[in-house]
Amino acid sequence: MESLRTPTAPPAPVGGFGVVAPSSDDPDWWRNAVVYQIYVRSFADGDGDGTGDLAGVRSRLEYLRDLGVDAIWFTPWYASPLADGGYDVADYRAINPAFGTLSEAEALIREALELGIRTIIDVVPNHVSDHHPWFTAALAAGPGSAERERFWFRDGGGPHGDEMPTKWVSDFQGETWTRTQNPDGSPGQWYLHLFTPEQPDLNWTHPDVKQEFHDVLKFWFDRGVGGVRIDSAALLVKDETLPEVPERPGPGQHPTVDRDELHDIYRGWRAVADSYPGSRSLVGELWLPDIQRFAKYLRRDELHTAFNFDFMARPWDAIELRRSIDTTLAAHAPVRAPATWVLSNHDVTRPVTRYGRHDSSFAFPAKRFGIPTDLVLGTRRARAAALLAAALPGSLYVYQGDELGLPEAENIPLDRIQDPMHFRSNGIDPGRDGCRVPLPWRGSNSGFGFGPDGADKPWLPQPKDWRLLTVEQQESDPESMLRLYRDMLRLRRVIAPPGADAFHWLAAEDGVLAFSRGDRFVHLTNLSRHPVELPQHERVLLSSAPLIDGMLPADSSVWLRTLSRQAGDAAVA
Repeated sequence: MESLRTPTAPPAPVGGFGVVAPSSDDPDWWRNAVVYQIYVRSFADGDGDGTGDLAGVRSRLEYLRDLGVDAIWFTPWYASPLADGGYDVADYRAINPAFGTLSEAEALIREALELGIRTIIDVVPNHVSDHHPWFTAALAAGPGSAERERFWFRDGGGPHGDEMPTKWVSDFQGETWTRTQNPDGSPGQWYLHLFTPEQPDLNWTHPDVKQEFHDVLKFWFDRGVGGVRIDSAALLVKDETLPEVPERPGPGQHPTVDRDELHDIYRGWRAVADSYPGSRSLVGELWLPDIQRFAKYLRRDELHTAFNFDFMARPWDAIELRRSIDTTLAAHAPVRAPATWVLSNHDVTRPVTRYGRHDSSFAFPAKRFGIPTDLVLGTRRARAAALLAAALPGSLYVYQGDELGLPEAENIPLDRIQDPMHFRSNGIDPGRDGCRVPLPWRGSNSGFGFGPDGADKPWLPQPKDWRLLTVEQQESDPESMLRLYRDMLRLRRVIAPPGADAFHWLAAEDGVLAFSRGDRFVHLTNLSRHPVELPQHERVLLSSAPLIDGMLPADSSVWLRTLSRQAGDAAVA
């Protein structure tokens, strides 16, 4: 058996490649950046109250530098009642007091940049919190008021107005309209919320709404953020006639999704971003099945990049994953935009758990309690998937804890669950809290170093066996998931330097994904059930699992330094 791990010390060249340090001056940094997603509430607790905060993140910036990331993306850190994990924003210019202060956020942005790490913030433009001043004013002002025009207030149907204006179904399951109450206690108008009732949708035909978000972008760009992730980016515009959803809506025909008017909105956002020096990246959260419609958002005067959820949702299957890679690269090519590769996020079952299931794909309607999983198999596949995603051309997103190989926490007591998806499904959906459990940093006692010694218990309970997955434990284990990620992200700068978009499939047996990136690098992922031979190579750079008699075992990936121009010469379309 042969050990294939590369050394963890970064300064020395590896296999003839020089090590490339991250640059904070590169205007095209977003094209192949490694972006680390931080769910603030669960990353690190600096003040000991059981909730993650900005002080905790600041204390761990060197960890992120050593991991090898180019940017950190924060899920919403704004003032919020937290009805939906912060995606119900009450004030876009204030930090949630549970997380810290605006001055702490400014310091964090500055300190991270000094380490070569940009900050990306999450902007939520489809809706606000029902505690937002605009919405409280709209409720107080009553029907027909100017204040209500910023939202979707409508009279109900039926003789008494007690029927919802439409039968649209929420992405969170359940109804999308809530009826208000007049000052005299009588039933009033209805308002639209594609998510929870605590998240009223904004009316993007109103000039105040458009101007407000231009001002929000400027507020944070002025404070040095390097980019914006746009939540629910395809949902902002609604058909004002409020039609029901067609059985098979054609392009641009859905009343709430992917409306053509969206493109003018994002052209305005791009103009704001481009008015600042350097590159301020706009990243869209776009769940769209039509890849051609998806690509239109990435034209040169709109968004820089968008999340590629298709790859993340595919099962562990060579045909499925290759089809996703081909479709994604083909869609991005005409607009010359980089693809993004994502294995998970704060909404999705963690890869270690997902890849260990009989059905390893992901779909929100399929989430249920008690689905069996093989964590040993899932971990093996998650390691292989990490190397696969990191080797593809474009940018890479890493969700906090995936670099530790954390599984989904599936035994959270019912009285501790907070995610509205669980409650709106009447308890059928386990919700998303299982991938939001606070990170384990050190030790074997309660909290695993999430907060300082003597801190309150974390806001969500951590599984006891996570004591084996702490950062401290994994740093001393050369075969750990954390060490794999550090090696992988360090080498990725070399195999895919800025501007290196070359990609060619190589001939391989069934169940194997093989491709080259340039003249000296080849990647293989073995999704078959038996070991496979490696092509001729000069050196093994990194492998997700040890070779067996020089062969790549099942459910494993390997990075190879090849001989001369062999990789490019052997490439096939």
